[in-house]
Amino acid sequence: MEKDEADPSRQRNGLVGVLYGEFTDPLDEKVRYSVSLTESVLTVQRICSSPGRTKVLFNLTDCVGCRAYRGPDSADVGAYFTVYFYPFKRRWMSAGVARQRVEQGFRVALVQDPLANLQEAERWARAIRDASVLQAPRREGVVYAEMRRPCRIMILVNPHSGRGQALQLFTGHVQGMLTEAAVPYTLVITEHQNHARELVRKADLSQCDALVIMSGDGLLFEVINGLMEREDWQEAIQTPLGILPGGSGNALAASVHHYSQSPPAWNEELLLSCGFMLCKGLVSSMDLVSIHLASRQRLFSFLSLAWGFVADVDIESEKYRHVGAIRFLMGTLVRLASLRVYQGRLAYLPVKEAPKLPKGSIKTNQPPSTPQHPSLCSSLPCRLIPNTSPNRNARHNQNSTNSNHNTITNSSNNAITTKRPETQSDGKTRAQEDSLLPGLDQPVPESWTVVKEEDFVLVLAIYQSHLAEDLWTAPGAMADDGVIHLFYVTAGISRPALLRLFLAMEKGGHLACDCPHLVYEKVKALRLEPVSPQGMITVDGEMVEYGPVQAQIHPGLARLICG
Repeated sequence: MEKDEADPSRQRNGLVGVLYGEFTDPLDEKVRYSVSLTESVLTVQRICSSPGRTKVLFNLTDCVGCRAYRGPDSADVGAYFTVYFYPFKRRWMSAGVARQRVEQGFRVALVQDPLANLQEAERWARAIRDASVLQAPRREGVVYAEMRRPCRIMILVNPHSGRGQALQLFTGHVQGMLTEAAVPYTLVITEHQNHARELVRKADLSQCDALVIMSGDGLLFEVINGLMEREDWQEAIQTPLGILPGGSGNALAASVHHYSQSPPAWNEELLLSCGFMLCKGLVSSMDLVSIHLASRQRLFSFLSLAWGFVADVDIESEKYRHVGAIRFLMGTLVRLASLRVYQGRLAYLPVKEAPKLPKGSIKTNQPPSTPQHPSLCSSLPCRLIPNTSPNRNARHNQNSTNSNHNTITNSSNNAITTKRPETQSDGKTRAQEDSLLPGLDQPVPESWTVVKEEDFVLVLAIYQSHLAEDLWTAPGAMADDGVIHLFYVTAGISRPALLRLFLAMEKGGHLACDCPHLVYEKVKALRLEPVSPQGMITVDGEMVEYGPVQAQIHPGLARLICG
C-alpha cells in the first residue's frame, strides 16, 4: 500500500520525496515486489522469506522510458507499467561492458476497479519518466539543452549504406527503443544521392524538433549542406542533429560515443549507445568547417578534409563496401603496397595556446577572461565556450613565416574577427562569413604558418575524435573545441612505419610513436594546394573536385544530440 500520496510531479520541481508501492510480477501473481522511487534510483525488493539477493537498484540515468497499459485479458482488473533501462553490463562473450536492454514490469491491482488501477500505473509511469529526464547523463563542464518533450524527429535512412543493412538495423534495434521512450518519428528512406540534401533544403522544419541520420557519415554531410543552403540557414542549422551508425566508417557515431565517456563499443553496441543518447535527448554544440574549392563552390563539413593516403583509401575501398568496416583495412593494405607521394603546398593559421605560467609562479584567483555562458532557451542549446585540451604535437613547425613559394606566401594582412551574420535589405540572412580566409588567388596572411615540405604521403584535417569506428585519430578533440586538428605525414616514411601509425591509431597511441614524419597541429584555418596532377580530396569521406582548397572552422555553429 502506498505511503506517499504526494504528487510525483513535485520531484520535477525539485521537491524530493520517495514514492512507494507494492506490486506483483506481471507473469506470476505469487511474486510480490516492494518498489520505491527516489529522484535517482528505482529500488525493487522482492518480498519473500527465503534468503539471498532480493533487492535490485536501477539507476534512472539508464532509463529511457516507462509505459502504463491494460492487459490483453478484458477480465483482468489489474493494470501494468513497464520500465526500460539500458545499463552497462558485462558482455556475454568478451571482456568489458556495454549497454544492454533490461525490462522491469509490474502489475497494479490495488483495488477491483480497472480504471483506478490504470490511473495508479500511469501515475508511477509518469513519475519515473519525469525523474529519468532529470537524470540524463551529463558530462562535467559541458552546457546542454534538452529537446522538447514530446519531441518530433525525422529519421533519414540510407538503405544502401554500409553493407546495405541500415533499414534492418533500424527496425531491429532502434525502432523498439524509440517506442519505449515514447519518441514519435517520421521515417524517410532516401532514394538517390543528394535526396536528403534536397529534402531538408525545402522541408518545413517548424514541424520537426530534430533530424536524425541512420547511415554512414555521407548522409549527414548532405543534410548539413542542405540546411546551410536554405534562406533561413541561421535558424535551420540550429535544428538538433542526431547520428545512428548504419554505414561503414561511422566516424561521428564513434566520436559521439567517445565524448559520452562510455567504454569503447562497435557495431550493434555502438548503435545501441547512440540510440540511447537519442532517447535521452541532450543537445550540445558542434563545430562546422567551411570549405572553399577552386570552382568557388563552398561546402560545410562536420568531420574531415583529406588528401593523399587517407582519401585514396576511402574512395578506392568503395569496391569492398559489401564487407562492411573491414573495407578500410583492405584498402589500407592495397594502398600500402604501392605507396604514393604527393607534391603540394600547405599553410595554416595555428591556434594561439594560452601562455603557461613560469615555474614557481603563484596562480591568482582572478576570474577567467572567457565570456560567460548565455542562458539556455526553451528548446535549443546555447553557444558553448569550448575547453581546448593541451596540444599533443608529434613535431612542430616553429620557423615557417619565410617561404619561396609564389602561391602560398605571407602578406601583412591584419587578423579579422568573425562577425555575426547580418540581414540584407531584402530580409534574407547573409551567408556565414569566412573572415579568416583570403581569396584562393591571394597570399595567406603573415600570421599563417607555411609548411616548408612539399612532398606528402597524407594531409588530414579532422574536427572529431574518430575517423572511423576503430580509428581514434584526434584523442584530444571534442565536437565543440573550436579547433581543426591537422595531421600530415611527409615523404620518406616507410611502409611498416606508416602501418604502425594506423595500428596505433586504433587506441589513439599514434602520437606517442615519435614518428619523425608525422606532424600534428591545432589550427583555425588552412590552405592546401596540390601540385601533383592527379589525386583525390575528400570532405567527410565524399570526393570533391581536385585542386586548391581552403577551410575555416566556425565554433558551435550546429547542434548535436549527444551524451
